[in-house]
This record gives sequence, C-alpha cells and structure tokens, in this order.
Amino acid sequence: MRVDWFFWVIIGIIGLAIIVAGVIITIDGRRQRELQTEQKPEIEPTEVEPPVVAPEELQPAGDEPAAVEVEPAPSAVEPEPEPVVVEPELDQPEAPTSRWARLRRRLSTSNNALARALGDLLSADKLDEDVWDDFETTLITSDLGVGPTMELTEALRKELAIDGVADPERAKAVLRSELLKLVDPTLDRSLNLTPAKDGDPAVVLVVGVNGTGKTTTVGKLARVLVAEGKTVTLGAADTFRAAAAEQLATWGERVGVETVRSHEGADPASVAFDAVAKGVDDGVDVVIVDTAGRLHTKTGLMDELGKVKRVIEKKAAVNEVLLVLDATTGQNGMTQARIFAEVVDVTGIVLTKLDGSAKGGIVIQVQRELGVPVKLVGLGEGVDDLAPFDPEGFVQGILGE
Repeated sequence: MRVDWFFWVIIGIIGLAIIVAGVIITIDGRRQRELQTEQKPEIEPTEVEPPVVAPEELQPAGDEPAAVEVEPAPSAVEPEPEPVVVEPELDQPEAPTSRWARLRRRLSTSNNALARALGDLLSADKLDEDVWDDFETTLITSDLGVGPTMELTEALRKELAIDGVADPERAKAVLRSELLKLVDPTLDRSLNLTPAKDGDPAVVLVVGVNGTGKTTTVGKLARVLVAEGKTVTLGAADTFRAAAAEQLATWGERVGVETVRSHEGADPASVAFDAVAKGVDDGVDVVIVDTAGRLHTKTGLMDELGKVKRVIEKKAAVNEVLLVLDATTGQNGMTQARIFAEVVDVTGIVLTKLDGSAKGGIVIQVQRELGVPVKLVGLGEGVDDLAPFDPEGFVQGILGE
C-alpha cells in the first residue's frame, strides 16, 4: 500500500513538470510574435527621374555654352595680413654750395680777436706807434702766431704809411689783400676722394683728441658727401669711448649710411679693417673711419693710430688723414697738431667751433706749422654746420663784408 502511494506521487510530480514546461514554451512563443509585430517595416527608396529638358531650353541657338562659375568655399581661417614695413624718413642734407655762404655770415657776426684787431685798425684816426703796437699784440693773442703777425704788420705799415686810413675803402682793400696772402688761397683744399685702385673706395681717416668734436665731424662729413651724391660707409673705430659707436651709428642712420661697429674695448684696427672691407664688398665711394682720441690701455694713442693706418692699408690705400682741432683751444691745439702730424701724416685740417670765442688766427698758424691746408670748418652745432673752407669767404667774414 505504501509502495503504491509513492508511485503515484512520482507520477504527479512528472505531470506537473510537463504542464509547467508547456506553459513556459507557450508564453515565450507569444512574446516572440509580439516583438515581431512591433518592428517597423523598412521603406524602400523611391527613384526620382530628373525632368527631361529640351536642348534648346538650356542654351540659345548660336551661342557658346555658358561657363559655369563655381565659387570657392570660404576659408575657415582668414589669412593674416602681411606686415607693412615703413621705411624711416631720411634727412636731406644741405647742399655744400649753400653751406659756406651761411657760415660766412655767422663768422662775420662773431666777436673773435682777429676781427676786433682789424676793426680797431680801420677805425683809428691816425696810425701812430701806439696803434701799431696794440695791433700786433691783438694779432698775437688771436693765435695768429708771431711770424704771421710781423709779416702782416710790416706789409700794412708799408702800404698805409702815407695815407693812413684817410680812405677807409682803400685801407680795407689793402688789409683784405694782405690777410688773404696769409691764408694762402693757392693751397689745394679739396678732399682727395679718388681711389688708388679701381674697385676700392676712397678711405678717409679722421683723428684728433676727445672733446674736439671728432665723431660729430665724421657724421657731418658723411652728410656733406651724401649731399654730393656719394655712397658712404662709416667705421666706428673709437672703441674706447663709451657710446661713441652709438653716436656715430645715429648720424649714419639719419642719412641712410651704414656703420660698421663692434663691442666697447674691441681692437680699433680690426674695426677699421672690417669697415674698409665692407666698403670694398658693397662698392661704396667713400669709407670714413672714426678713431680713438684717448685710450684706456698701456698702449700709447699715437702707436694705436699708426697701427690703425697700417692695418687699413692692407685692404685699401688711405686717401685722406683729417685732423680735427677745436679752434678755441689755441696753442694747445697747435701742440696736438704737431704730435698727430708726426705719426699719421696729416693731409688736412678740420677746424671746429670757429665762431664765438674762437680767435680765428689759428687758421693761418696751423697751416704754417704743419704745411697742410684747412679743408673743412665748423661754425656751429647744427647738423649741416660743416663746410669746405673758402679762404676768400673767411677773410670777408673776418672783415664783416
């Protein structure tokens, strides 16, 4: 009886399992059908044929086919505009022909000792010994020098001994003639700017002690040459004076002239050589070299200047050696002139500050002492206050004509 009960329990469990499995299968099938019905059917694309257009509607008869313009797509990034380079405006130097006329007028209004001496002589009522003694003394103090003073006094006393200054115009003419002889208009005062060899530039070496206006004179001389239509290169070989190279470069930039320079304390001869080499390579007309007026080394200034000249001549011949003198220094300037002339063979003098307190007579004395002419003079601080020296204009300026 117990066995029968167990058998029927097993049969019942198996039947229940079969029923549950059937229910699960039925539910799963129903879910699969529902999912399939929820999916949207795919829509097939419909092909649209382009409209048929008659050829005569596209292009009128007899005309060429019209070109189709295709505009380029706009760039996403706008290109940056090219920078505009603005060239610095250069100075226009004054023409040399008008410089001396302006400087002569300034000289005629100056109150230098030589002009005073000549004016006193012409205004004297009679020419006695006292007048002549005062005249000689004033001429000597005007830096004319003893020799030229005695020559001028003797010539004037001989010419004016009879009539004196009864005829002021005649007396002035005699004075002008004798003074012009001392200034010596026969000297060649032109700058030698003819290269010794084809393809080389003319080389101008500028020397002088600091304080005479040497570097400024180099800059002003560059302006004179540019005004004459010459191309110029500057050499800043005064490497021992602070800011000398910057000063010279500024002068050059104002007239479009290149300056060759180096660091402070560099070898002056090396800078001078590089400047001349640059001038040769660029084919310029003139190279102007500024030199040291004082050194901070044990090497003597004169030895250094001699070295600069020798080194330059390995590249090109030196055409001119211009000595810059301050006209107000008097006898000190003469001492400097003698020393420089012994070392670098000075070919010309540049007298600066020949106005105001300048005594004027140094023009005659320095020419007598060195045997070289005054070639350029400066009568002011203006950028164009440098001009070729004109003996007749100088005498006229001194006499106030």
